[in-house]
Amino acid sequence: MTRPIAFALTAMLLALSPATASETRTIPDVADAYKSDAFDPNPMPAIDAALAKAKQSGKPVLLVMGTGGCHDSAWLANLIATDRFAPVRARYEIVYADIGMPHIRGSGRNPEVAKRFGFRIKGTPTVAILDANGTVLNRKAAPKWRNAASRSDDDIYNELIG
Repeated sequence: MTRPIAFALTAMLLALSPATASETRTIPDVADAYKSDAFDPNPMPAIDAALAKAKQSGKPVLLVMGTGGCHDSAWLANLIATDRFAPVRARYEIVYADIGMPHIRGSGRNPEVAKRFGFRIKGTPTVAILDANGTVLNRKAAPKWRNAASRSDDDIYNELIG
């Protein structure tokens, strides 16, 4: 009896879901906001270079661990590339590390990236803010980016500019 009730409740909740949850969002001048080629397939040299630049510039590093085929990762990368997010790009040394989707068995790549910064990836993107020495400054918030495509642009901007 419990199982039929659970199924009925699930069906009701799905029927009541807002239409916006299934709508496709767009980003101006981006053909597919849910795909990106920003993610480096060999990210360690780019991470090392960003950390070296951070030592000179005093800027933190924004390390976006994800993949271009993940809708949340791609959305975030494409959004950061827009004119509105120019202040974000100016504030950070940014690296997009292609780690695949390690939370899905057999879909991970470059596991040394997450290991280097002490992460167990639960979803993509995982967005770490690093100081020039590679210390993670937002350990608790880093995994919470895996819903980036459903967040408002304002929320993303405010969290990164904070």
